[in-house]
Amino acid sequence: MSAREAILQKARRALADVPDVEPVLDVAVVRPAPERDRSREEVVDLFAERVADYRAVVERATSSTVVQQVAAALRGREPSAGAGPLRILVPPGFPPEWVPDDVEVVHDGPDVAVSELDRCDGVLSTAAVGIADTGTIVLDHGEGQGRRAATLVPDLHVCMVRADQVVPAVPEAVAALDPVRPHTWISGPSATSDIELDRVEGVHGPRTLHVLIVGS
Repeated sequence: MSAREAILQKARRALADVPDVEPVLDVAVVRPAPERDRSREEVVDLFAERVADYRAVVERATSSTVVQQVAAALRGREPSAGAGPLRILVPPGFPPEWVPDDVEVVHDGPDVAVSELDRCDGVLSTAAVGIADTGTIVLDHGEGQGRRAATLVPDLHVCMVRADQVVPAVPEAVAALDPVRPHTWISGPSATSDIELDRVEGVHGPRTLHVLIVGS
């Protein structure tokens, strides 16, 4: 007799005097209470609040101020090479008018090695969706968002989310996303904690997340 058969035989003997009873699951179905309709401004306000809860930097911007605010988000960071302008990764399709003039632009593409991404001081990107309830930004890596490695390797991620891309909750976000595209869901900068609950940032993604909510 094999070990498997011996175990099964013991299990059958142990259950020999147990009557066959149809299991009854007494599970209460809990449905979320209906939530009052939020205005567009309230949804965007909640999104900003929840993103900030993750220790990300959140600012409001307009199409006329966004380039100055991107420059301010980059200001004060030390160039990786110790001299010269900051090296900023820019994915294909990112609005060129939102890129500051005083940076060295690294145009991302499939031929740019990960080691080159690691030499960049930051990355600029747009987003696909912002989720108010969770403070989550979703990238589907379309125009202006870059490949997944582009927003995971550099230490700073400056992400532009249009106010009209912010939805109230996860179901609306899922409905708005293309299911055949790859998705990256970002809730704050990269952070983890060890057994002593010491928070460490930048281990598996950007140490700093700077979000600009771009309105009209």
